[in-house]
Amino acid sequence: MTASRPRRRPLTLRDVSLASGVSEMTVSRVLRNRGDVSAATREKVLNAARALGYVPNKIAGGLASQRVNLVAVVIPSLSNLVFPDVLGGISAELDDTELQPVIGVTNYGPAREEAVLYDMLSWRPTGVILAGLEHSRASRAMLEGAGVPVVEIMDVDGIPIDTAVGISHDRAGAEMAGEILAAGYRRIGFIGTHMPEDHRARKRLAGFERTLEAAGVPLVAREYYQGGSSLAKGRELTERILAREPELDFLYYSNDLIGAGGLIWARERGIDIPGRLGLAGFNGVDLLDGLPMRLATTDARRLDIGRRAARIVSGKDPRPEDGIVALSPTFLPGDTIRPPKR
Repeated sequence: MTASRPRRRPLTLRDVSLASGVSEMTVSRVLRNRGDVSAATREKVLNAARALGYVPNKIAGGLASQRVNLVAVVIPSLSNLVFPDVLGGISAELDDTELQPVIGVTNYGPAREEAVLYDMLSWRPTGVILAGLEHSRASRAMLEGAGVPVVEIMDVDGIPIDTAVGISHDRAGAEMAGEILAAGYRRIGFIGTHMPEDHRARKRLAGFERTLEAAGVPLVAREYYQGGSSLAKGRELTERILAREPELDFLYYSNDLIGAGGLIWARERGIDIPGRLGLAGFNGVDLLDGLPMRLATTDARRLDIGRRAARIVSGKDPRPEDGIVALSPTFLPGDTIRPPKR
């Protein structure tokens, strides 16, 4: 059974006025940067607005009570191979509506996300779709005060502001570890990004390690990199980790692109895959289908996530009662992992 949870009404100048203890006219002057207002009063108003998550309305006065037919879509990167499929799913579901997606990019930065949300919400979109469940206090306040459907995508390991649509990355990591163990591999290494802001990769690694440790098989080695993913980084880090730990028999990569780089490097050196060395990535990226061997991976359901999020924002589907739409990650064995031992 599904039900709609009442959303908070949009915040107004009056809310900021009450919180700051000054008149609505003074609040308006401060937020529009007009008029003679003391520094102390200005600071008081700005602090109250920031704490509430109030975003000024940029729509013309005659339209101030309306919303525009835009859906704010906030993603961390346009270069990441993951997000074109998500955007394709969103676009496909909005195509027969009056709604148009408008894209903002955060470059994985919390401060940048705040700035993008502030600008987008000031135009009073009909809804918001944004990647991830982790946001700064200011971003959360703005989203909670927006008074529109907010759908956080890609991840369901946490408590959403309104609705979350995605997979459990903890589960995805745990299931991959189970497949690797079932195939008989025991000296396992991990290659991935530094994770201060890559929360989904961190959750996958947590589920992965927990499952290995429960089986008495600790992770032997790790190699981390900074910046964007590339085939070159996959090659470099695979060579580095195997030089340090030559007895490793499996490498789990945080995404398919660096995994593909590792696969190319290993094949060039005549390493027996998957006999001597097994490999797996994450995402199920179609662009890698032309490789001589198919990399074992997890289908993260990107297109489905985009579609389901857009259906909720557009009103085609009701919001689930618990606010969670959890899709199942799907293991794809490819050619780089041995069959399970019977």
